[in-house]
Amino acid sequence: MEDNLEKLVVVESPFRGKDYSETEINILYARACIHDSLLKGEFPYASHLFYTQDGILDDKIEEERMLGINAGIAWGELAKKRIVYQDRGISKGMEYGIEAAKKRGQEVVYRNLPNYEEFIKKVEKMNLKKGYEFEASNGNFSKKNNSE
Repeated sequence: MEDNLEKLVVVESPFRGKDYSETEINILYARACIHDSLLKGEFPYASHLFYTQDGILDDKIEEERMLGINAGIAWGELAKKRIVYQDRGISKGMEYGIEAAKKRGQEVVYRNLPNYEEFIKKVEKMNLKKGYEFEASNGNFSKKNNSE
């Protein structure tokens, strides 16, 4: 069991883009980063892929975005390393995670996705939608009732 705990890592990669196409590429990129991490023998976690799913949190609502980021930071305290995939830049959310890791003395490793150019060529051939909007229903059912 101890050996498995040593393999726990948090993956940082950009999520929200300027439009649907960029966000969708970032999601596909994050998935490729998780795959790369697994192939390296790590056990990765990426809160930005989990908490942003439809029905969990709405990334366009700043309060919910920060809730997801902070939940990811908390889970990340279990990890031994924070792996920062940097091919697509470092977002503000990633910076927040990096700073939290540094404050805890957690190792931060900067990495590029192998064959990133091939990844981009493949993604560019996909028919991605334009004008991306997160689902309006994300998180709505979990809003706190002010009367409670």
